[in-house]
Amino acid sequence: MTSFDTSPQLNVWRALLALAVVFVMLATTGWTALRSQRGDTPLQASLSAWEHGRIGGHRLPDPQSEPTRLARFFSSLTEQDRSTLVRKYSLAVGNMNGAPVELRYRANRLALAKARKVERERMHDSRLTRAGRHEAGRRMHRFGDLLEKDRHILAFDPEGSGRVAEVFGDLREAARVSVVVPGVDTDLLTFQRTHRKYAAPVGMAKSLYAAERQVSPSTRTAVIAWADYTAPSGLGIDSATAMRAEEGAVRLNALVRALPGTSPVALFCHSYGSVVCGVAAHSLPGRVSDIAVAGSPGMRVEKAAQLHTSARVWAMRDSDDWIQDVPYLEVGGLGHGADPVSAGFGARVLSAAGAKGHAGYFEPGTASLFNFAEIGVGAYRSVHCAHEDGVCRTGLSGTAAA
Repeated sequence: MTSFDTSPQLNVWRALLALAVVFVMLATTGWTALRSQRGDTPLQASLSAWEHGRIGGHRLPDPQSEPTRLARFFSSLTEQDRSTLVRKYSLAVGNMNGAPVELRYRANRLALAKARKVERERMHDSRLTRAGRHEAGRRMHRFGDLLEKDRHILAFDPEGSGRVAEVFGDLREAARVSVVVPGVDTDLLTFQRTHRKYAAPVGMAKSLYAAERQVSPSTRTAVIAWADYTAPSGLGIDSATAMRAEEGAVRLNALVRALPGTSPVALFCHSYGSVVCGVAAHSLPGRVSDIAVAGSPGMRVEKAAQLHTSARVWAMRDSDDWIQDVPYLEVGGLGHGADPVSAGFGARVLSAAGAKGHAGYFEPGTASLFNFAEIGVGAYRSVHCAHEDGVCRTGLSGTAAA
């Protein structure tokens, strides 16, 4: 691993460089992203309708209720009543933490079909610019992709750049659950890619799921491609601050608390996704056993202990990853703190051999993916450390779950 000069003079220069970059961004982009306002969205409209709805003559519960209460509500309904709610409030049910996962899958299929119809009409709307109609076409095709047979969409919001989450494997029966938390420029259109597919959430999650099954065929696993937060767009103000991460952390915490069962959950956080995981760490439930970050710009703390989590904290970075040139500091809310792979941070540092730069950590055949898979199935003693002394395995005795 590359060594870093931590002298006070270097830290001062890094701070000045970070501030200079921010001043340039402010001069060219302003604070528009921080001021943006939106009216009612389709999801908000569906939730509002739910709040005024009834089933069997009774009011529906608050959609923001604790997942356990919502789970009890849905379990008390007949299949016909559940189908009625899915049909009438598809977006609300499809994004409701506490609703049975199979019901969310069904609801999101209906919501996706409706959204696809909307975009098909927008493709021919003469009031839109040519670029607007082209964008509508791209969205229509993406919604069609998500509607393909055997896809399990756990969350979907078509508003703006969009949010989405997809499950690979049987979430209800899984003995181990992995959640992939991606970084900047993640939205509905970049959720999956044909080229560089392992740099997109779907490719990351599918690759991890396949690797987990390979390293431990007997372990029942499920992997979630979680793009259900509004990620920063590009390397601008949003990516230099924790604003998007704070919003994402709330949503990530809600997701984990609503997952069925009690099986351990491992978070795999890439790039800005590691900022989200860092902000969320202290509030996550105890079933989160591991937080692994790759290509991280920082986790908003100076030491892993400051995350205040019982989860094991892992970190890796490829030697060719450009993120290592980002100043690892936090000044006035700008920047994300210490380098997670530095010796002083206190994470268990893993090998990322073969990762091929910033976007290659989930490429098949890499040490980074192998390490993620071993963590995902709980086979901690099999991970490859960044250093030959194997210090990252100190005190570990985990084996894959049956």
